[in-house]
Amino acid sequence: MEWYQLIIGILVGLCLLVIIVTIHELGHAIMARRNKVIVEEFGVGFPPRAKILGKYKGTLVTLNWLPIGGFCKMKDEFDSAKSKGSYGSVSFWPKTQILLAGVAANFLLAVVIFTTLAIFGMPKVFDGQWTMPNDTTTVTSPVKVAAPVADDSPAGQIGLKQDDEIISLAGQKLTDTTELPKITEQNRGQTVPIEYRRDGQTIQTEVALREKSDNGYLGVSAGQSEFYRSTWSAPIVGVVNAGQFAWWTLEGLGQILANLGSGIAGSFSADSATREAASADLSKAGDGVSGPVGILGVIFPNAVMAGATQLLFISGLISLALAVMNLLPIPGLDGGRWVLTIIFKLIKKPLTEDLEAKINGVGMMILFGLIILISVIDIMKIW
Repeated sequence: MEWYQLIIGILVGLCLLVIIVTIHELGHAIMARRNKVIVEEFGVGFPPRAKILGKYKGTLVTLNWLPIGGFCKMKDEFDSAKSKGSYGSVSFWPKTQILLAGVAANFLLAVVIFTTLAIFGMPKVFDGQWTMPNDTTTVTSPVKVAAPVADDSPAGQIGLKQDDEIISLAGQKLTDTTELPKITEQNRGQTVPIEYRRDGQTIQTEVALREKSDNGYLGVSAGQSEFYRSTWSAPIVGVVNAGQFAWWTLEGLGQILANLGSGIAGSFSADSATREAASADLSKAGDGVSGPVGILGVIFPNAVMAGATQLLFISGLISLALAVMNLLPIPGLDGGRWVLTIIFKLIKKPLTEDLEAKINGVGMMILFGLIILISVIDIMKIW
């Protein structure tokens, strides 16, 4: 990846993350206004403030310098507030609607994205991904080089690069990734013609295949994408796929936490085999998460290079991930604030402003600590 592609990927990623988070906050703002709660400021990005964009029905709309999301500032945003128009002055049900509106907004955004993709081409990412019978056309992409190519490999010596489309090898057309290892094995040790396409230009040359397959006869990792296209059922596909991916995200998060727990516990064992297994679990937990560095520095740049479909798909998944994370009962997040409200309602004790701030503050400190840790892991992966 060239440096300018990385910069473009980061900038595109920042813009999309701001849009995704702003839509989340817009959900809070809309539902707050519907329940007569005053929204004092709606900000795109985080302070310091760059510009006041104007006022909308009494709400100050601002543009801020830090492009890491957005915010919705409601009047007296704590549970025990009693002043007219404050968040605390409304009953439990309106508070529930306000708190969970951001989650709903992110889920709806994912539905819109997946509906659009269902029309133009929804990537298949796992078996069992739902489609509507009798209204689905399966489209398979050409066989491409899926990973960086080593310079000393046969493919590297003829200039083959990642994302090049392999049209034919040894006079045989390639329509499936399973054909490549068969053809290279049949012609190992020989010099054979190869035809590939890069940026719309077809290149024909010859390649000397290896005699042994320690690193592959050709030295490439081939990949192929499968897409589903729908017509009238696209909105249904969008909703069901959003639900499937949300559940998949939740399952993945559960597996990461399980690996993390077993990894930490096993690290203190006196048995060397247990410690090795614990180290493997911790490695799996680290590989399964990405923080801001991984998302902006790796995921988005690669998605931009892969094209609009993959970029849109990743944006939908991130919107769903934000929805799922905010449903979790973590103090400071929407789900945590909702659970906190329920607990104090059940025990029939007042949730004071000071106590609420302390509980949510501790939760956010832990969350930011995890983000920093994950970011360090991301930097180590990249390094």
